[in-house]
Amino acid sequence: MRIERPQYIEQLINTMGNGLVKIITGIRRCGKSFLLNTLFIDELRHLGVDENDILFVNMENLHNRKFKNPEVLFEAIESFCRLSNEMHYVIIDEVQMVDDFETLLNSLLHISNLDVYVTGSNSRFLSTDIATEFRGRSFEIHLWPLSFAEYLSSTDDDFDRAWDYYKQYGGLPALLGMNEDDRIAYLKQLVTTVYLRDLVERYRIEHTAELKELMRVLASSVGSLTNATNLANTFNSKKKLSLSDNTISKYVKYMEESFLIERCVRYDIRGKQYIGAQQKCYYQDIGIRNSLLSFRQKDDGHVMENIVYNELRARGFSVDVGNIVVRPQGKPRQVLEVDFVANKGSRRYYIQSAYQMLTDEKRGQEERSLLCINDSFKKIILTTGYQSVRRDENGIVTMGIYQFLSDPSSLDR
Repeated sequence: MRIERPQYIEQLINTMGNGLVKIITGIRRCGKSFLLNTLFIDELRHLGVDENDILFVNMENLHNRKFKNPEVLFEAIESFCRLSNEMHYVIIDEVQMVDDFETLLNSLLHISNLDVYVTGSNSRFLSTDIATEFRGRSFEIHLWPLSFAEYLSSTDDDFDRAWDYYKQYGGLPALLGMNEDDRIAYLKQLVTTVYLRDLVERYRIEHTAELKELMRVLASSVGSLTNATNLANTFNSKKKLSLSDNTISKYVKYMEESFLIERCVRYDIRGKQYIGAQQKCYYQDIGIRNSLLSFRQKDDGHVMENIVYNELRARGFSVDVGNIVVRPQGKPRQVLEVDFVANKGSRRYYIQSAYQMLTDEKRGQEERSLLCINDSFKKIILTTGYQSVRRDENGIVTMGIYQFLSDPSSLDR
């Protein structure tokens, strides 16, 4: 099934010919190869690029085994670029399978009529590698699993059925067309044979059972503030396994580097600074999170919160957990939370993710922290299902999750 991903194609087009290596990162099986080999190549053809000026090298193809030698691959690409003076476009899929691929890519930058695009797996090709090896010589495009809007475009289901699917199985493209049993089996297999193995191999982790259990603990605590000490206490008190604070900190960092999770840190809205060691962890794909919990722990509120976080990040926002300190007269100091402080350039939004607001009391709880913020940035409450966009007398905007997820410009409505 073909699903167009226009926001990523736009990024690729905007970076054409900028003299940098374009590096597509993302969790395994999120569609990096399809983005470049199908969607982007089709776009190049549409822009008038001659077929003979495009070279796609799939390093997982047995026919390309000889290109593991970086000198052989460099010579092949160099010869390809000598065929004409036109700009040539080379896409190398799974470039980490090339020996000494860092030197290869740096060498390719010296070919004047060459534009280079690469993908890499989580095992050996992470954001930290890129920052170290290609500082100032690369442009990273991070690919997320399918957004809800992208999934919705692939199905004839109505919103309710599509939402039930998405919050259960997430957005990995390969799931499309599978039946329920196959989706569950596929996600469980990915966790064990791909994601977990990548972490173990890359970081030489010996405590595999402990790592997998930590992944489950983080999955269970999505949307909750935590830190290494809290995680260690939870882990060591409830499990027949043991990990130290330092080991847990390292493992969480490894999971983040491998694009399994992202950490969302606390930000003092009034003090305008980051505070404390507590943070929230969100899975980059909610289906992986649910698979770790054997699809038993529904927790719709936190699942929706995770999906909202991923949507904001895929739209290019940096996202923090907002804290605001209030001192009611005659009462102890209180710390209120704003689920998300989303920033992009000069734009900022304060967002609460409220699965249900069935009573005035619940609405008041969600509004309280927003009403304590004195600046002029937009304040939004997202709730489940359909909810037409409306603004109350305090300037707080409420909209349904459908309106938010299905419209890329929804925050400005």
